Amino acid sequence: MSLSLLRSTLRSARSSRQPRLRLATPACVTITSRNNATNTPLRFMSSGSAKLADIDPSRVEVIQTTKPGVPPPSASLKFGHTFTDHMLTIPWDVVSGWGVPRIQPYGPLELEPSCTVLHYAQTIFEGMKAYRHDDGRVTLFRPDMNMKRMNTSAARIALPTFDGEALLEIIKQLIRIDKSWIPKEPGHSLYVRPTLIGTQKAVGVGPPNEALLFVILSPVGPYYPNGFKPVSLYGTTEYVRAVPGGTGAYKLGVNYAPGILPQKEAAELGYAQNLWLHGPEHYLTEVGTMNLFVVFKKADGSYELVTPPLDGMILPGVTRDSVLALARQHSSSSSSSIPDLPPKLTVSERPVTMAEVKEASKNGTLVEMFGAGTAAVISPVDRIGYLGEDVHIPTGEDGMGPISRPIWRELVGRQTGDIKSEWSVEV
Repeated sequence: MSLSLLRSTLRSARSSRQPRLRLATPACVTITSRNNATNTPLRFMSSGSAKLADIDPSRVEVIQTTKPGVPPPSASLKFGHTFTDHMLTIPWDVVSGWGVPRIQPYGPLELEPSCTVLHYAQTIFEGMKAYRHDDGRVTLFRPDMNMKRMNTSAARIALPTFDGEALLEIIKQLIRIDKSWIPKEPGHSLYVRPTLIGTQKAVGVGPPNEALLFVILSPVGPYYPNGFKPVSLYGTTEYVRAVPGGTGAYKLGVNYAPGILPQKEAAELGYAQNLWLHGPEHYLTEVGTMNLFVVFKKADGSYELVTPPLDGMILPGVTRDSVLALARQHSSSSSSSIPDLPPKLTVSERPVTMAEVKEASKNGTLVEMFGAGTAAVISPVDRIGYLGEDVHIPTGEDGMGPISRPIWRELVGRQTGDIKSEWSVEV
């Protein structure tokens, strides 16, 4: 072999080992490497390329319905079954970014059967409420936290992220258009459901090149229309909701369907919800689809409010954060005290096991247990079925306990406007 031929061969070999660069769009470059075991393209923004479009409230198009509906009597509302006249849709694609936001009549979505959401559960969602005040104002409760969590969830399953403040402004516009659907009766509200799905028209696991964000609205009544009714839990040792390193800390559609069968089996045993346990120690994690709180009485007569820590398995709920914030403010400042809430209150984010709960129930130091979430706000618990026996939990005459009752009043007061709060964001 001649020297020139040898040099040419070496250059060719070196070239074959290098990643091949392919210009995908003016906005990004795709790198595909033959040494990549997964053969997955990596996408990044080049330094000189244009930024993809984000959600822009100034581009909103509004198409009013020509057949407006009539809101049903509030007493007949069933959670999540009635929807308002309009919805919001915002398309996204990998070339242009976020498209034109469109407020349009509520109706079916047009999806191809190959869409990734239908095969690989590329979907996330949020839940929040809009409240009508006596003076006619409408407010949302801490919606910035929902926008932040929605972006975190989107990033976890490679869906596109977005400007949360911009989306919130358009959601407010949607609510204003359908304001007449917000019930006026106490305890009622308008449930807001933002959802983001992957819509790539191809069967294959990977980041989608198309997505759709949509928002629908549903008028709802109080979770407990006839007063609080404590729920019974089944401490399931047969199933787990989440594991370390998994997706339990994100609001993904894929987290909910696997809980339906355990819920059905718990109901067949006479319990209302599952108490999700983890590990051989049977650590408490969540109750049904809500965050969990336990209250213990300490040796000095004070109380400890406990919730499992955000360890990657626990969803960072907005109501959870609100309960913790109110309790900590109450404990640390007399100016932020909550009426009727015991003054000596320790707030802990720590692991708690069924063995600890069971022992506290026996020796009288278990004060109460409750779930916390957007739908119910506070949901008291009166018993747990665990390893063949019931662990009983104290409840008051109204179904609540000495810690949950005043915190619930404070939370609802802030949501409905009876108590002024920076957490209420006007629509």
